[in-house]
Amino acid sequence: MIAAAPSSLVDPQGRTVDYLRISITDRCNERCLYCLPEQFQGWLPREEVLGYDELLEVARAAHELGFRRFRVTGGEPLIRPGVADFVADLAALPGAEVALTTNGTRLAALAPLLAQAGLRSVNVSLDALDAERYHAITNGDVRQVFAGLDAARAAGIPIKLNTVLIRHRNEDQLVPILDFAAEHGYPVRFIELMPVSLTEMLSEENFLPIAEVRRFLEKVDELDPIEAAPELESRRGPARYFRLRRRGSVVGFIGALTEEHFCGRCNKMRITCDGKLRPCLGNHLEQDLKPGLRPAFDRALLRDLFTRTLAEKPAEHIFLNNYQPDRVMTAIGG
Repeated sequence: MIAAAPSSLVDPQGRTVDYLRISITDRCNERCLYCLPEQFQGWLPREEVLGYDELLEVARAAHELGFRRFRVTGGEPLIRPGVADFVADLAALPGAEVALTTNGTRLAALAPLLAQAGLRSVNVSLDALDAERYHAITNGDVRQVFAGLDAARAAGIPIKLNTVLIRHRNEDQLVPILDFAAEHGYPVRFIELMPVSLTEMLSEENFLPIAEVRRFLEKVDELDPIEAAPELESRRGPARYFRLRRRGSVVGFIGALTEEHFCGRCNKMRITCDGKLRPCLGNHLEQDLKPGLRPAFDRALLRDLFTRTLAEKPAEHIFLNNYQPDRVMTAIGG
């Protein structure tokens, strides 16, 4: 049983923050339209990226403060060698629950090792089922994702699918994705575009709000109405969940730009792979943790940097205030 977080993890808005997303690389083997510019080459210098020993020291400091939920992200985390061993080290922290977010293209080979390491769940990006449509959005091969999903399921790792909504790009894929998810027992989450890497993607032409998708799904099959499923919601994330009983689909909606109280349940902070602690995805505020890591580990300083940053966690993101990303999403951490 996971112990309750202490009161020191309550932010100025009264939210308990006990969930840390840890990016282990800014590199990715795909080029998603909404995430990574096609010609981008501004990778972080290797010496700036934290070693696994440094990332683990950060996780231990967070764990001492009461963080119990950890998610390994990138970039694409599965392209970094040694990721299964790092997951095992995180999972060895008492009461820790370790999850991972991936594009799934390397999951087939690594799923058994990740399961053995103690991985509790995996979120897999799937923006289209059609191979050509998937390639147009991600520049990747959806067959690799299918193989990864099969391997994770065989290894007993619970799976959620993430689908980013892009008008005129994958609208016709939403019902097939729902049916695919229902067939295999995967919850799927539809996610609005956010200005996390490319502000030009966030245009009226591309933006597809979750309310419109819900209305569309309600009209697709009037005999299979969408029913709210609040019992599936918790402090674990921002999605609002619904169920299509006839299909057996469970669908979550993440509306960062259109849901009025989107930030009200935020319980997370994130570590970039170069050691910056960010209390909010949609805000430029970040705290450099390297003074607590180099030239020597100083866990007391790391804990202090965490608590100071938590005290500055904003009430909400500033995506709607002409937000301009200061670096691409792969450098921030998914």
